[in-house]
Amino acid sequence: MRPLLLDGSWVERDRSITVLDPENRRHIADVASATVNDVERAIEVASATWRHPLSAAQRHDVLAAAAQRLDDEVETSAHIIATEGIKTIREARAEARRAAETMQLSAEETKRVQGRTLVLDQYPTGVGRFGAETRSPLGVIVGLTPFNDPLNLVAHKVGPALAAGNAIIVKPDSKTPLSALWLAELLVEAGLPPGWLQVLPGLSTEIGDVLVGHEKVAMVTLTGGVEAGRKVAAAAGAKKLAMELGANNAVIIESDADVPVAVDRVGSGAFWAAGQNCLHVQRVYAHTDVYEDVTDGLVRYAKGVRLGPKLSEDTDMGPLINQEAQRRISAMVDDAVDRGAVVATGGAPTGATFEPTILVDVPEGSRILTEEVYGPVTVVAPYRDRDDAIAAANATPYRLMAGVFTSSIAAAFEIASQVMAGGVLVNDSTDFRIDSMPFGGSGTSGIGREGVGHAVIEMSEPKTITFVDVARVGLG
Repeated sequence: MRPLLLDGSWVERDRSITVLDPENRRHIADVASATVNDVERAIEVASATWRHPLSAAQRHDVLAAAAQRLDDEVETSAHIIATEGIKTIREARAEARRAAETMQLSAEETKRVQGRTLVLDQYPTGVGRFGAETRSPLGVIVGLTPFNDPLNLVAHKVGPALAAGNAIIVKPDSKTPLSALWLAELLVEAGLPPGWLQVLPGLSTEIGDVLVGHEKVAMVTLTGGVEAGRKVAAAAGAKKLAMELGANNAVIIESDADVPVAVDRVGSGAFWAAGQNCLHVQRVYAHTDVYEDVTDGLVRYAKGVRLGPKLSEDTDMGPLINQEAQRRISAMVDDAVDRGAVVATGGAPTGATFEPTILVDVPEGSRILTEEVYGPVTVVAPYRDRDDAIAAANATPYRLMAGVFTSSIAAAFEIASQVMAGGVLVNDSTDFRIDSMPFGGSGTSGIGREGVGHAVIEMSEPKTITFVDVARVGLG
C-alpha cells in the first residue's frame, strides 16, 4: 500500500483506493485512503505550522531543490503520469518538464512577495503618518486537483502556496493520486519541514465537505468540473475560492490566415490528451473563403493521429479516463448527429478511447456547441461576417480561452477585444500555456487566476501598517 503524507509522516490506513490503468484496467497500486479524522488532524497541523513561518530564503531553497529533482527525474515522473493517467509517454514527458518549471517559477516568486508604501499625507489628517502595505499568507489552503494533469496541476497548487508562506493540504483525484504523492516525496527530500504539505488521497463523498468546509481553512483552490465547483462552493462557506472549471474553447480563422499553420496548431489543440484538457479546441469558426481547406486539413490531421499503447513512443493519443467519459462523449456526438450534424471523420468509441472526430453542419441547440465535451471532438463551422463568428464564439457560458488566426493586426485586436475569454491567442490554438501566464476565466469557467505569480497573489492578502510620528502629530 502507498502511504499518505500526514503531519510529516508516511501513514498507511486500513482502507485503500485502488488505482487502475485507464487503458486496460490493470491494477497499478493501492493507496491509503484518508479518513475524516485524518482531515481534522491535517488541518490542525497545518494551522499550527504556518504560524511559525519559514523565511523567503528557506522557501526558495526547498522549492528550487524540488524543481531540480523534478528536472533530473523527468523519465520517472513521466512514467508515473502515463501509467496512472490518460497521457501518452511523450505527452507525460512534456507535463513532467512543465512541473519542474512550475516549481522553479514558484521558487523565484518567493523573492517577489512584496508590498508598497502608502501616501498618507495626501490629506491634512494624514500629515505625520507613514504607511506600508505588506502581503501576508492566508494560512491553510486546500488544493483539489484533477486527473488530466496529475503532476503539474498539483505543482500549480503547492508551489505558489508555499511561495506565499501558506501550509497546504492536497486531495488529488482518486483516479490519479500517485503523481501527487511523488511530488510530495521530492519536496520532503528537498528539505520541506513537516506540516507545510500534506497529501490526503480519499473519496470526496467521505472527506470532501469536511476538508473544504473547515473553519480553519482559509482558501480552497480547485481544478475540476462545473458540478464539482458548485459542490465545493456550497460546502466551503465564507472563504476564498479559486476555481478553474472547464471550457468550450473557440478558434476563429480569418480568410487571410495561414491555413496550414492554423490546421497544425488547431489539430494539436483538438487531440492532445485525447481532448481531456480545459485548453481543448472544441469549436472552429472558419471564414467561408478558407472553410473547405480548413475542414479538409483538420480531417486529414485527425485521420493521421496514431492510436495505440500510451507507453509507446509512436502513439499520439491515449485512452479516456473511463467508460463513463466514453459514454458521455458518444452521447454528445449522437445528439449532434440526431439534429443533423455530419461526421467528417471519427465519431465512435474505439477500445478505451474515442476516435479523433471532426463534426460539420452542427445545428444550433446541439450540446456540443455549448457544453464541454472533454474528449477528442471538434466542430468546424463556416462564417462570412466577422461579427457572426464573434457572436458564435461567445455563445457559451464558458469564458476560458479563445484563438484567432489572421495576418491582420487590426482584425486580431478587434476579435481579441470582443471575444469573452480569460485569454486570447493570436495565430495559435487555445492549447498553449506558459506556466507564468495568468490563467483562468469567468462564467462557467471559474473564479480567479492561476499562473504562478498570479496564484501567489491569490494565495496572499494585503496588510496595511501605519506609523505615527508622535512629535509631529501629538497625542491630543
